[in-house]
Amino acid sequence: MLVGVVGKTNVGKSSFFKALTLANVEIANHPFTTIKPNHGVAHVKVECADRDFALRCNPKEGFCVNGIRFVPFEVLDVAGLVPGAHLGKGLGLSFLDDLRQADALIHVIDASGGTDENGEFVAVGSYDPVNDIMLLEKEIDMWYTQILKSGWEKFSKIVHLEQKEGYKEIAKQFSGLKITENDVLETMKKLNLDNDIIKWSEQGLERFAAELRMRTKPMIIAANKADVSTSEENIKRLVKEFPEHMIVACSAESEIALKEASKHALISYTPGDSDFQILEKDRLSEKQLNALKFIKENVLKKYGSTGVQEVINSAVFNLLKCIAVFPVATNKLTDSKGNVLPDCFLVPQGVTAHEFAYKVHTDLGERFVKAVDLRTKLIVGKEHRLKHRDVVQIITS
Repeated sequence: MLVGVVGKTNVGKSSFFKALTLANVEIANHPFTTIKPNHGVAHVKVECADRDFALRCNPKEGFCVNGIRFVPFEVLDVAGLVPGAHLGKGLGLSFLDDLRQADALIHVIDASGGTDENGEFVAVGSYDPVNDIMLLEKEIDMWYTQILKSGWEKFSKIVHLEQKEGYKEIAKQFSGLKITENDVLETMKKLNLDNDIIKWSEQGLERFAAELRMRTKPMIIAANKADVSTSEENIKRLVKEFPEHMIVACSAESEIALKEASKHALISYTPGDSDFQILEKDRLSEKQLNALKFIKENVLKKYGSTGVQEVINSAVFNLLKCIAVFPVATNKLTDSKGNVLPDCFLVPQGVTAHEFAYKVHTDLGERFVKAVDLRTKLIVGKEHRLKHRDVVQIITS
């Protein structure tokens, strides 16, 4: 799974990426700070199964804090977007190419209205962040449209004359973007487009490209800089203007500050929480105490969290519709080495026990006999569909 972090320059995109990963990325207020894409690891937050079995887990990857499991997956921070990216302006072509393998997108915007469409600083509140959402969607839609329209006349004639399945041929055009035949077919059905693609109008092509983009690169809006005075009203308006979008108020700088303070044992804070506790007040300067007070009053109390963890959880569980499943080798909830609940996998909703076995390891899938739901103690077969937070023992031949 790969989630792309996108947006124009100076909206706090690299800060947001650091808040997700605490990776050492360059953060500066000038265009194209991020030139090469930064890869990092973020963690989705799941209630660990160890609570339900009165055990303590030993994660092989990620970590667990007080019964909350943080499961890792890959994120990508790409170059800043400028208008005309699909035409190659700025670092547009690089920006779009870097997104080919992304399963979902987090669009970071400056909710304060303090950066214009080119990412230049302007007076706070003077720019309308509504424009940023429309800009990014337009650029990615146009990218898809260009791929589709490239040689379309000749392509559609060949498909028509040779009586090929249009959806299969179109899927080949988009194969580099992780788009499947089913994605194309379902999009055609939704828009009621003719199976004979030569009959598609120019408008039909553009509608198809936009709908396919929404299906295959779903997007959540991270309304960053939510702690700025002008942001609250802008965020309310964004939610009203774009009811079909997930829009989350967030403050990347606040999340970084809390994670750093927690890392140095100055406060007790779990990502995504609505509060924190100061542990070492004597080690904090007056400036640091005031900063923490500001975060508590202007971010946590106002929005319920810094929003960063909520964005990533929403991207995984709502946009990508994943569930978390814990595989084990024994009925004591351990692997073969005795580690308790060592693994937690993020998999698509509706995954079967057999499909899940393959995701854990090819050998388990090929030798699959049955599985045991260790909550209910019931034996389940190949076609049994797993649920969020299931604990599954896979039995092989």
